[in-house]
Amino acid sequence: MKRLYMLLFSALAFTNLQAQNKFNLLVGTYTNTCKSDGIYVYEFNSNSGEFKLKNSSEGVLSPSYLSVSADNKFIYAVNENGTQSTVSAFRYNSPNGKLTFLNKNDALGADPCHLINDSQNVIVANYSGGSIVVFKKSPNGSITPVQQLIQHEGKGPNVARQEKAHVHMVVFSPDKKFVLSNDLGLDKIFIYKYNPNSKNEMLTLKSTVDVKPGSGPRHLTFSKDGKFVYLIQELDATLTTFSYDKTGNLKVLAETSILPKGFTGGTGAAAIKISPDGNFLYVSDRVDANAISVYKILKNGSIELVEQQSTLGKGPRDFAIDPTGNYLLVGHQYTNDIIIFKRDKTTGKLTDTGKKIELCSPVGLIFTKI
Repeated sequence: MKRLYMLLFSALAFTNLQAQNKFNLLVGTYTNTCKSDGIYVYEFNSNSGEFKLKNSSEGVLSPSYLSVSADNKFIYAVNENGTQSTVSAFRYNSPNGKLTFLNKNDALGADPCHLINDSQNVIVANYSGGSIVVFKKSPNGSITPVQQLIQHEGKGPNVARQEKAHVHMVVFSPDKKFVLSNDLGLDKIFIYKYNPNSKNEMLTLKSTVDVKPGSGPRHLTFSKDGKFVYLIQELDATLTTFSYDKTGNLKVLAETSILPKGFTGGTGAAAIKISPDGNFLYVSDRVDANAISVYKILKNGSIELVEQQSTLGKGPRDFAIDPTGNYLLVGHQYTNDIIIFKRDKTTGKLTDTGKKIELCSPVGLIFTKI
């Protein structure tokens, strides 16, 4: 009997281990340049780097960025379509990858490009609209019409790209007391106090932080301990390190460029992510660079360049690191594929596995539990 219990325990432990090494990879796409159903769900094995398609949405218009609810039951997506843009809600069955459309509402601003959610609200950055909108969640996971709209005003020195406000990201502070928002058009980070229970004033402006004129702040990420913020600027490839305190204050500590020495081509810095163990920072660059820069994060928050790796495609608008840290997957907007890199957890370096997912214009990648 004891032996039987041991065998059952071993089998159960093995099953749990297997389950912990499999995740769903959700991919948002542009649907206006090639044939795409919108959102795709793949099962990804973080031991082997193998993948298989589980499901996809049906006829969802350009869901270019996705956000998953904390309970893993709902997916929210921007539908990037100029002045006709919307935001959609889906019920999500993670075991089979099925997405059930719940509803959508007007984004009240052109070209939403980023969104976040918590138990009560969905907060969206409208890029061309230069605004932030907040939707309330209904009990069934659907979203109400916009309950708050915040319009940014102004312009920056880059006449072609900073002719007006361009809100590029919204992100919660680690304690959820603040929402930080990058405005590429204004060269500012906006810091809003977050009041989740309010009916129509969920965000109230606390302060703004100026960054280098013409740099175009795009995306930021917090260090694992929440004491530092790393910001990538799209227009000039500047990477800025800030200190951050719990009162919502940012202070510039250092600046560097992600461009290789002597590089003279076009740049368009895009995504910035930290490895699950908090030890390495990854930043993608597009246009002519098409590379990922890898940095080691030191204990004092400073960073050291490890390597710059070609992404082996064109337009690495987004990438994702699997929850175990074994693989980094890069989505290419223009070469229509997701390249799978093996990641060395000790050095942070990336190696091409030769595996790739072929898919129309993958531009938003996120891993979820199954």
